[in-house]
Amino acid sequence: MSFLDRLFGQETRSKDIAKQRLQLVLVHDRAGIPAALIELIKDEIIQVISKHLEIDREAMEVNLTVAEKGQNRLVADIPIIHVKEPYGT
Repeated sequence: MSFLDRLFGQETRSKDIAKQRLQLVLVHDRAGIPAALIELIKDEIIQVISKHLEIDREAMEVNLTVAEKGQNRLVADIPIIHVKEPYGT
């Protein structure tokens, strides 16, 4: 890693990524929702949304987060490529 990378925060990014991953693991543990269930939910979301929208499945992210008052939230970030033609046309 070069001096400029360290100066402009490239080293911090790896640290931040590791911190985010650890937080994700902790949220899953606290919520009692296994990672396999999250993957199942993600697959089902893809099935439903794909009927109406073309999405970028590789870039899709589904995560658990801790919101205000300790509530867990399932957050989906789904890039939409385009809307499919309406039914019957």
